[in-house]
Amino acid sequence: QVQLVESGGGLVQAGGSLRLSCVASARTFTIYSMAWFRQAPGKERGFIAAITWTDGTTHYTDSVKGRFTISRDNAKNTVYLQMNNLKPEDTAVYYCAADPYALGSRTDVYDYWGQGTQVTVSS
Repeated sequence: QVQLVESGGGLVQAGGSLRLSCVASARTFTIYSMAWFRQAPGKERGFIAAITWTDGTTHYTDSVKGRFTISRDNAKNTVYLQMNNLKPEDTAVYYCAADPYALGSRTDVYDYWGQGTQVTVSS
């Protein structure tokens, strides 16, 4: 069983930055990939970025390329999402996810989810 705890959300003005963190409780040899998703009110949960735990291969959705960066710290069992040049349309609850076997952009790929952290970007 893997427990994920996100932190780092908050209120920021457009153009600002935030760094989200997600700590995994399980030893990370049990994890193949971790990812970030987000869900705005009235919308489906959408993929942002993913990273493999072993070699750090990354994958991003087009809308965040060049603004968001996913990274991991193996020693701290933590994955990060650095978000720069934030826009009001980035406002959402951000979720961390993990999977023991696969990496992908669909929610059904991931077995484990955090509770989410709110990010609000004001104009």
